[in-house]
Amino acid sequence: MFQTIRNAWKIEELRKKIIFTLFIVLLYRIGNVVPVPYVDTALLEQYFVSLQNTVLGLYNVMSGGAFSSATIFALSIQPYINASIIMQLLTMAIPALERMAKEEGEEGKKKIASITRYSTVAIGLIQGFAYYMLIKNNSLLAETGIWPGIVIVLTFTAGSALIMWLGEQITEFGIGNGISIILFASIISRFPVSLLQMITNVSQGTTYWYSVALMILGALAIVVLIVVVTNAERRVPVQYSKRVVGRKMYGGQSTHLPMKVNMSGVLPIIFAQSIASLPATVLMLAGINDQSAGFWGGFLRGFNSGSMVYALIYFLLIIFFSYFYSTVQFNPVEVANNLKKNGGFIPGFRAGKPTSEFIQKVLNKITLFGAIYLGIIAVTPIIISVFSVTAANSGISLGGTSVIIVVGVALETVKALESQMLMRHYKGFLE
Repeated sequence: MFQTIRNAWKIEELRKKIIFTLFIVLLYRIGNVVPVPYVDTALLEQYFVSLQNTVLGLYNVMSGGAFSSATIFALSIQPYINASIIMQLLTMAIPALERMAKEEGEEGKKKIASITRYSTVAIGLIQGFAYYMLIKNNSLLAETGIWPGIVIVLTFTAGSALIMWLGEQITEFGIGNGISIILFASIISRFPVSLLQMITNVSQGTTYWYSVALMILGALAIVVLIVVVTNAERRVPVQYSKRVVGRKMYGGQSTHLPMKVNMSGVLPIIFAQSIASLPATVLMLAGINDQSAGFWGGFLRGFNSGSMVYALIYFLLIIFFSYFYSTVQFNPVEVANNLKKNGGFIPGFRAGKPTSEFIQKVLNKITLFGAIYLGIIAVTPIIISVFSVTAANSGISLGGTSVIIVVGVALETVKALESQMLMRHYKGFLE
Protein backbone atom coordinates (compact mmCIF):
# COMPACT_ATOMS: atom_id res chain seq x y z
CA MET A 1 0.00 0.00 0.00
CA PHE A 2 2.74 2.46 0.96
CA GLN A 3 4.66 1.55 -2.20
CA THR A 4 1.56 2.32 -4.27
CA ILE A 5 1.13 5.71 -2.60
CA ARG A 6 4.84 6.48 -3.10
CA ASN A 7 4.65 5.62 -6.81
CA ALA A 8 1.44 7.63 -7.24
CA TRP A 9 3.07 10.66 -5.60
CA LYS A 10 5.72 10.68 -8.34
CA ILE A 11 3.04 11.27 -11.00
CA GLU A 12 2.12 14.96 -11.10
CA GLU A 13 -1.56 14.49 -11.97
CA LEU A 14 -2.09 11.88 -9.25
CA ARG A 15 -0.16 14.00 -6.78
CA LYS A 16 -2.62 16.84 -7.39
CA LYS A 17 -5.54 14.45 -6.87
CA ILE A 18 -4.07 13.21 -3.57
CA ILE A 19 -3.44 16.77 -2.34
CA PHE A 20 -6.98 17.77 -3.34
CA THR A 21 -8.42 14.79 -1.44
CA LEU A 22 -6.39 15.65 1.67
CA PHE A 23 -7.51 19.29 1.41
CA ILE A 24 -11.19 18.30 1.32
CA VAL A 25 -10.66 15.97 4.30
CA LEU A 26 -8.99 18.87 6.15
CA LEU A 27 -12.01 21.11 5.44
CA TYR A 28 -14.27 18.36 6.74
CA ARG A 29 -12.26 17.99 9.95
CA ILE A 30 -12.30 21.78 10.48
CA GLY A 31 -16.10 21.76 10.11
CA ASN A 32 -16.23 18.97 12.69
CA VAL A 33 -14.99 21.31 15.41
CA VAL A 34 -17.11 24.38 14.55
CA PRO A 35 -20.05 24.31 16.99
CA VAL A 36 -23.61 25.24 16.13
CA PRO A 37 -24.73 28.44 17.94
CA TYR A 38 -27.18 28.50 20.88
CA VAL A 39 -26.13 25.01 22.14
CA ASP A 40 -24.43 24.39 25.49
CA THR A 41 -21.77 22.02 24.16
CA ALA A 42 -20.28 21.33 27.63
CA LEU A 43 -23.58 19.98 28.96
CA LEU A 44 -24.18 18.11 25.71
CA GLU A 45 -20.85 16.26 25.93
CA GLN A 46 -21.59 15.31 29.55
CA TYR A 47 -24.99 14.01 28.43
CA PHE A 48 -23.37 11.82 25.76
CA VAL A 49 -21.05 10.16 28.28
CA SER A 50 -23.97 7.95 29.35
CA LEU A 51 -24.89 7.16 25.74
CA GLN A 52 -21.66 5.46 24.60
CA ASN A 53 -23.32 2.06 24.14
CA THR A 54 -26.47 3.43 22.52
CA VAL A 55 -27.40 4.25 18.94
CA LEU A 56 -26.45 7.88 19.44
CA GLY A 57 -23.04 6.78 20.70
CA LEU A 58 -22.62 4.80 17.48
CA TYR A 59 -23.60 7.89 15.47
CA ASN A 60 -21.00 9.84 17.42
CA VAL A 61 -18.25 7.37 16.47
CA MET A 62 -19.24 7.47 12.79
CA SER A 63 -19.22 11.28 12.80
CA GLY A 64 -15.78 11.49 14.39
CA GLY A 65 -17.12 12.97 17.64
CA ALA A 66 -19.02 15.78 15.89
CA PHE A 67 -22.44 14.45 16.96
CA SER A 68 -21.78 14.83 20.68
CA SER A 69 -20.38 18.34 20.15
CA ALA A 70 -23.29 19.59 18.00
CA THR A 71 -20.99 20.92 15.29
CA ILE A 72 -22.11 21.99 11.81
CA PHE A 73 -21.21 18.50 10.53
CA ALA A 74 -22.93 16.67 13.42
CA LEU A 75 -25.24 14.68 11.12
CA SER A 76 -22.21 13.52 9.11
CA ILE A 77 -23.06 11.37 6.07
CA GLN A 78 -26.08 9.65 7.64
CA PRO A 79 -28.69 11.67 5.64
CA TYR A 80 -26.91 10.81 2.38
CA ILE A 81 -26.67 7.12 3.30
CA ASN A 82 -30.37 6.99 4.20
CA ALA A 83 -31.28 8.78 0.96
CA SER A 84 -29.17 6.30 -1.02
CA ILE A 85 -30.89 3.35 0.66
CA ILE A 86 -34.32 4.77 -0.14
CA MET A 87 -33.40 5.44 -3.79
CA GLN A 88 -31.92 1.94 -4.23
CA LEU A 89 -35.10 0.34 -2.89
CA LEU A 90 -37.37 2.62 -4.92
CA THR A 91 -35.37 1.92 -8.09
CA MET A 92 -36.15 -1.78 -7.69
CA ALA A 93 -39.79 -1.19 -6.69
CA ILE A 94 -40.85 1.53 -9.16
CA PRO A 95 -40.61 0.57 -12.88
CA ALA A 96 -40.18 4.19 -14.00
CA LEU A 97 -37.06 4.63 -11.86
CA GLU A 98 -35.73 1.25 -12.98
CA ARG A 99 -36.11 2.24 -16.64
CA MET A 100 -34.45 5.56 -15.87
CA ALA A 101 -31.45 3.80 -14.32
CA LYS A 102 -31.02 1.10 -17.00
CA GLU A 103 -32.35 2.44 -20.30
CA GLU A 104 -31.43 6.11 -20.15
CA GLY A 105 -27.79 5.35 -19.37
CA GLU A 106 -25.63 8.14 -18.01
CA GLU A 107 -28.43 10.70 -18.24
CA GLY A 108 -30.72 8.50 -16.14
CA LYS A 109 -28.01 8.05 -13.51
CA LYS A 110 -27.62 11.83 -13.30
CA LYS A 111 -31.36 12.23 -12.71
CA ILE A 112 -31.32 9.62 -9.94
CA ALA A 113 -28.27 11.28 -8.38
CA SER A 114 -30.13 14.61 -8.44
CA ILE A 115 -33.17 13.05 -6.73
CA THR A 116 -30.82 11.54 -4.13
CA ARG A 117 -29.35 14.99 -3.41
CA TYR A 118 -32.77 16.54 -2.81
CA SER A 119 -33.71 13.56 -0.64
CA THR A 120 -30.52 14.07 1.38
CA VAL A 121 -31.49 17.66 2.13
CA ALA A 122 -35.02 16.60 3.14
CA ILE A 123 -33.74 13.83 5.42
CA GLY A 124 -31.12 16.20 6.85
CA LEU A 125 -33.89 18.66 7.68
CA ILE A 126 -35.88 15.95 9.48
CA GLN A 127 -32.88 14.62 11.38
CA GLY A 128 -31.72 18.14 12.21
CA PHE A 129 -35.13 18.95 13.68
CA ALA A 130 -35.15 15.67 15.65
CA TYR A 131 -31.67 16.41 17.03
CA TYR A 132 -32.82 19.92 18.02
CA MET A 133 -35.78 18.41 19.88
CA LEU A 134 -33.41 16.06 21.72
CA ILE A 135 -31.26 19.01 22.79
CA LYS A 136 -34.31 21.06 23.75
CA ASN A 137 -36.06 18.28 25.70
CA ASN A 138 -32.92 17.65 27.78
CA SER A 139 -32.38 21.38 28.52
CA LEU A 140 -29.07 21.55 26.65
CA LEU A 141 -29.73 24.87 24.90
CA ALA A 142 -27.82 27.99 25.87
CA GLU A 143 -30.70 30.09 24.54
CA THR A 144 -34.28 29.10 23.77
CA GLY A 145 -36.81 30.50 21.32
CA ILE A 146 -38.03 30.18 17.75
CA TRP A 147 -35.05 31.92 16.14
CA PRO A 148 -32.38 29.73 17.84
CA GLY A 149 -34.38 26.65 16.80
CA ILE A 150 -34.51 27.75 13.16
CA VAL A 151 -30.77 28.54 13.13
CA ILE A 152 -29.83 25.19 14.71
CA VAL A 153 -32.00 23.07 12.37
CA LEU A 154 -30.92 24.91 9.20
CA THR A 155 -27.25 24.73 10.24
CA PHE A 156 -27.47 20.96 10.72
CA THR A 157 -29.22 20.61 7.35
CA ALA A 158 -26.71 22.82 5.54
CA GLY A 159 -23.87 20.85 7.11
CA SER A 160 -25.22 17.53 5.82
CA ALA A 161 -25.67 19.02 2.33
CA LEU A 162 -22.12 20.43 2.42
CA ILE A 163 -20.67 17.02 3.39
CA MET A 164 -22.51 15.47 0.45
CA TRP A 165 -21.01 18.11 -1.87
CA LEU A 166 -17.51 17.59 -0.43
CA GLY A 167 -17.83 13.84 -1.03
CA GLU A 168 -18.85 14.42 -4.64
CA GLN A 169 -15.85 16.70 -5.17
CA ILE A 170 -13.50 13.96 -3.94
CA THR A 171 -15.17 11.41 -6.24
CA GLU A 172 -14.86 13.70 -9.26
CA PHE A 173 -11.51 15.43 -8.72
CA GLY A 174 -9.78 13.33 -6.04
CA ILE A 175 -8.97 9.69 -5.33
CA GLY A 176 -11.56 7.03 -4.51
CA ASN A 177 -15.18 7.29 -3.42
CA GLY A 178 -15.74 10.60 -1.64
CA ILE A 179 -18.39 9.46 0.85
CA SER A 180 -16.25 6.45 1.84
CA ILE A 181 -13.18 8.67 2.30
CA ILE A 182 -15.13 11.03 4.59
CA LEU A 183 -16.42 8.10 6.64
CA PHE A 184 -12.87 6.73 6.80
CA ALA A 185 -11.56 10.08 8.09
CA SER A 186 -14.31 10.24 10.73
CA ILE A 187 -13.51 6.80 12.15
CA ILE A 188 -9.73 7.23 12.04
CA SER A 189 -9.98 10.57 13.86
CA ARG A 190 -11.23 8.69 16.94
CA PHE A 191 -8.22 6.36 17.06
CA PRO A 192 -5.72 8.73 18.80
CA VAL A 193 -8.27 9.49 21.55
CA SER A 194 -9.01 5.78 22.01
CA LEU A 195 -5.30 4.94 22.11
CA LEU A 196 -4.65 7.62 24.74
CA GLN A 197 -7.60 6.36 26.80
CA MET A 198 -6.29 2.81 26.56
CA ILE A 199 -2.81 3.87 27.75
CA THR A 200 -4.38 5.84 30.61
CA ASN A 201 -6.49 2.86 31.71
CA VAL A 202 -3.45 0.56 31.71
CA SER A 203 -1.34 3.06 33.66
CA GLN A 204 -4.09 3.52 36.26
CA GLY A 205 -4.58 -0.22 36.63
CA THR A 206 -8.24 -0.25 35.54
CA THR A 207 -7.32 -2.46 32.55
CA TYR A 208 -4.74 -5.26 32.46
CA TRP A 209 -1.99 -4.81 29.88
CA TYR A 210 -2.21 -8.40 28.65
CA SER A 211 -5.95 -8.03 27.89
CA VAL A 212 -5.16 -4.97 25.76
CA ALA A 213 -2.35 -6.88 24.03
CA LEU A 214 -4.74 -9.73 23.21
CA MET A 215 -7.27 -7.23 21.80
CA ILE A 216 -4.61 -5.65 19.60
CA LEU A 217 -3.53 -9.07 18.31
CA GLY A 218 -7.18 -9.90 17.67
CA ALA A 219 -7.63 -6.64 15.77
CA LEU A 220 -4.57 -7.40 13.61
CA ALA A 221 -5.94 -10.89 12.90
CA ILE A 222 -9.27 -9.35 11.88
CA VAL A 223 -7.47 -6.93 9.54
CA VAL A 224 -5.63 -9.84 7.88
CA LEU A 225 -8.92 -11.77 7.51
CA ILE A 226 -10.64 -8.73 6.00
CA VAL A 227 -7.84 -8.25 3.46
CA VAL A 228 -7.88 -11.95 2.49
CA VAL A 229 -11.67 -12.15 2.08
CA THR A 230 -11.89 -8.78 0.30
CA ASN A 231 -9.42 -9.98 -2.35
CA ALA A 232 -10.91 -13.49 -2.57
CA GLU A 233 -12.88 -14.42 -5.67
CA ARG A 234 -14.56 -17.43 -7.27
CA ARG A 235 -13.25 -17.95 -10.79
CA VAL A 236 -15.81 -19.61 -13.04
CA PRO A 237 -14.06 -21.17 -16.11
CA VAL A 238 -15.20 -19.85 -19.49
CA GLN A 239 -14.33 -21.33 -22.89
CA TYR A 240 -14.69 -19.43 -26.18
CA SER A 241 -15.45 -21.46 -29.29
CA LYS A 242 -13.37 -21.07 -32.44
CA ARG A 243 -14.87 -19.11 -35.31
CA VAL A 244 -13.53 -18.12 -38.73
CA VAL A 245 -13.93 -14.53 -39.92
CA GLY A 246 -12.53 -14.10 -43.42
CA ARG A 247 -9.14 -15.80 -43.45
CA LYS A 248 -8.57 -15.45 -39.71
CA MET A 249 -9.60 -17.71 -36.86
CA TYR A 250 -10.81 -16.15 -33.61
CA GLY A 251 -11.58 -17.60 -30.19
CA GLY A 252 -10.62 -20.96 -28.82
CA GLN A 253 -9.02 -19.54 -25.68
CA SER A 254 -9.89 -20.33 -22.08
CA THR A 255 -10.47 -17.64 -19.47
CA HIS A 256 -12.51 -17.20 -16.30
CA LEU A 257 -15.36 -15.13 -14.94
CA PRO A 258 -14.25 -13.53 -11.62
CA MET A 259 -16.91 -13.30 -8.90
CA LYS A 260 -15.76 -11.59 -5.71
CA VAL A 261 -16.71 -13.20 -2.39
CA ASN A 262 -17.42 -9.82 -0.80
CA MET A 263 -18.92 -8.21 -3.89
CA SER A 264 -20.70 -5.32 -2.14
CA GLY A 265 -17.76 -4.21 0.04
CA VAL A 266 -18.63 -2.19 3.14
CA LEU A 267 -22.06 -1.03 1.93
CA PRO A 268 -24.10 -3.76 3.71
CA ILE A 269 -22.41 -2.78 7.00
CA ILE A 270 -23.20 0.93 6.56
CA PHE A 271 -26.78 0.41 5.40
CA ALA A 272 -27.58 -2.25 8.01
CA GLN A 273 -26.23 0.01 10.72
CA SER A 274 -28.45 2.88 9.56
CA ILE A 275 -31.60 0.76 9.43
CA ALA A 276 -30.96 -1.12 12.70
CA SER A 277 -30.39 2.11 14.58
CA LEU A 278 -33.44 3.91 13.15
CA PRO A 279 -36.18 2.89 15.69
CA ALA A 280 -34.10 3.66 18.76
CA THR A 281 -32.81 6.88 17.19
CA VAL A 282 -36.33 8.18 16.58
CA LEU A 283 -37.30 7.49 20.20
CA MET A 284 -34.17 9.01 21.70
CA LEU A 285 -34.41 12.12 19.52
CA ALA A 286 -38.01 12.46 20.70
CA GLY A 287 -36.77 12.78 24.28
CA ILE A 288 -37.10 9.15 25.42
CA ASN A 289 -33.88 7.64 26.82
CA ASP A 290 -32.88 4.30 28.35
CA GLN A 291 -33.60 5.69 31.82
CA SER A 292 -37.23 6.44 30.96
CA ALA A 293 -39.94 4.39 32.60
CA GLY A 294 -42.56 2.39 30.72
CA PHE A 295 -42.52 0.33 27.55
CA TRP A 296 -40.43 2.65 25.38
CA GLY A 297 -37.73 3.06 28.03
CA GLY A 298 -37.47 -0.73 28.26
CA PHE A 299 -37.41 -0.92 24.47
CA LEU A 300 -34.39 1.37 24.36
CA ARG A 301 -32.59 -0.57 27.09
CA GLY A 302 -33.00 -3.76 25.08
CA PHE A 303 -32.29 -2.14 21.71
CA ASN A 304 -29.13 -0.11 22.33
CA SER A 305 -26.09 -0.82 20.16
CA GLY A 306 -24.53 -3.02 22.86
CA SER A 307 -27.45 -5.43 23.32
CA MET A 308 -27.94 -8.92 21.93
CA VAL A 309 -31.26 -7.93 20.31
CA TYR A 310 -29.51 -5.20 18.34
CA ALA A 311 -26.69 -7.61 17.41
CA LEU A 312 -29.19 -10.18 16.03
CA ILE A 313 -31.12 -7.60 13.97
CA TYR A 314 -27.84 -6.08 12.80
CA PHE A 315 -26.57 -9.52 11.67
CA LEU A 316 -29.76 -10.32 9.73
CA LEU A 317 -29.77 -6.90 8.03
CA ILE A 318 -26.15 -7.38 6.92
CA ILE A 319 -27.11 -10.67 5.25
CA PHE A 320 -30.15 -9.02 3.60
CA PHE A 321 -28.18 -6.07 2.21
CA SER A 322 -25.37 -8.36 1.03
CA TYR A 323 -27.87 -10.30 -1.11
CA PHE A 324 -29.60 -7.08 -2.13
CA TYR A 325 -26.39 -5.50 -3.44
CA SER A 326 -25.14 -8.66 -5.13
CA THR A 327 -28.48 -8.78 -6.98
CA VAL A 328 -28.21 -5.14 -7.99
CA GLN A 329 -24.58 -5.29 -9.09
CA PHE A 330 -24.43 -8.71 -10.77
CA ASN A 331 -27.14 -9.93 -13.16
CA PRO A 332 -26.60 -13.62 -14.09
CA VAL A 333 -29.06 -13.47 -17.02
CA GLU A 334 -27.23 -10.50 -18.54
CA VAL A 335 -23.83 -12.19 -18.06
CA ALA A 336 -25.10 -15.41 -19.66
CA ASN A 337 -26.47 -13.47 -22.65
CA ASN A 338 -23.18 -11.61 -23.11
CA LEU A 339 -21.26 -14.91 -23.07
CA LYS A 340 -23.65 -16.38 -25.66
CA LYS A 341 -23.30 -13.36 -27.97
CA ASN A 342 -19.50 -13.59 -27.86
CA GLY A 343 -19.38 -17.34 -28.42
CA GLY A 344 -18.43 -18.14 -24.83
CA PHE A 345 -19.75 -20.92 -22.61
CA ILE A 346 -19.11 -22.53 -19.24
CA PRO A 347 -17.89 -26.13 -19.71
CA GLY A 348 -20.64 -28.59 -18.82
CA PHE A 349 -23.52 -26.10 -19.22
CA ARG A 350 -25.47 -25.10 -22.31
CA ALA A 351 -25.58 -21.44 -23.26
CA GLY A 352 -28.60 -19.43 -22.13
CA LYS A 353 -30.80 -20.40 -19.18
CA PRO A 354 -28.66 -23.30 -17.83
CA THR A 355 -25.64 -20.99 -17.73
CA SER A 356 -27.55 -18.21 -15.93
CA GLU A 357 -28.93 -20.72 -13.41
CA PHE A 358 -25.43 -22.03 -12.66
CA ILE A 359 -24.05 -18.49 -12.25
CA GLN A 360 -26.97 -17.64 -9.94
CA LYS A 361 -26.26 -20.74 -7.85
CA VAL A 362 -22.58 -19.80 -7.51
CA LEU A 363 -23.54 -16.20 -6.71
CA ASN A 364 -25.89 -17.31 -3.92
CA LYS A 365 -23.19 -19.48 -2.32
CA ILE A 366 -20.40 -16.91 -2.31
CA THR A 367 -22.80 -14.13 -1.24
CA LEU A 368 -23.89 -16.22 1.74
CA PHE A 369 -20.28 -16.80 2.76
CA GLY A 370 -19.43 -13.11 2.34
CA ALA A 371 -22.54 -12.01 4.26
CA ILE A 372 -21.83 -14.36 7.19
CA TYR A 373 -18.23 -13.16 7.25
CA LEU A 374 -19.33 -9.51 7.42
CA GLY A 375 -21.95 -10.28 10.05
CA ILE A 376 -19.60 -12.23 12.32
CA ILE A 377 -16.89 -9.57 12.28
CA ALA A 378 -19.42 -6.78 12.85
CA VAL A 379 -21.30 -8.53 15.67
CA THR A 380 -18.42 -10.23 17.54
CA PRO A 381 -17.23 -7.03 19.35
CA ILE A 382 -20.82 -6.41 20.51
CA ILE A 383 -21.07 -9.93 21.93
CA ILE A 384 -17.66 -9.60 23.61
CA SER A 385 -18.65 -6.27 25.19
CA VAL A 386 -21.84 -7.83 26.59
CA PHE A 387 -19.94 -10.57 28.46
CA SER A 388 -16.68 -8.73 29.17
CA VAL A 389 -16.32 -5.68 31.38
CA THR A 390 -12.67 -5.42 30.37
CA ALA A 391 -13.56 -5.01 26.70
CA ALA A 392 -16.09 -2.31 27.48
CA ASN A 393 -13.64 -0.34 29.62
CA SER A 394 -10.49 -0.76 27.55
CA GLY A 395 -10.93 2.55 25.76
CA ILE A 396 -10.98 0.95 22.31
CA SER A 397 -13.94 2.37 20.42
CA LEU A 398 -13.07 0.85 17.03
CA GLY A 399 -15.27 -2.23 16.82
CA GLY A 400 -15.59 -4.76 14.05
CA THR A 401 -17.82 -2.48 11.98
CA SER A 402 -15.29 0.35 12.08
CA VAL A 403 -12.39 -1.97 11.23
CA ILE A 404 -14.24 -3.40 8.21
CA ILE A 405 -15.05 0.08 6.95
CA VAL A 406 -11.52 1.41 7.49
CA VAL A 407 -9.75 -1.57 5.89
CA GLY A 408 -12.30 -1.80 3.06
CA VAL A 409 -12.02 1.89 2.17
CA ALA A 410 -8.21 1.72 2.36
CA LEU A 411 -8.12 -1.24 -0.05
CA GLU A 412 -10.60 0.40 -2.46
CA THR A 413 -8.57 3.63 -2.46
CA VAL A 414 -5.31 1.80 -3.13
CA LYS A 415 -6.96 -0.11 -6.01
CA ALA A 416 -8.22 3.19 -7.43
CA LEU A 417 -4.66 4.55 -7.31
CA GLU A 418 -3.27 1.43 -8.96
CA SER A 419 -5.86 1.51 -11.76
CA GLN A 420 -5.12 5.18 -12.49
CA MET A 421 -1.37 4.51 -12.52
CA LEU A 422 -1.91 1.54 -14.86
CA MET A 423 -4.04 3.67 -17.18
CA ARG A 424 -1.34 6.34 -17.39
CA HIS A 425 1.31 3.68 -17.95
CA TYR A 426 -0.56 2.26 -20.94
CA LYS A 427 -1.25 5.73 -22.27
CA GLY A 428 2.44 6.60 -22.21
CA PHE A 429 3.32 3.25 -23.78
CA LEU A 430 0.92 3.75 -26.69
CA GLU A 431 2.06 7.29 -27.31
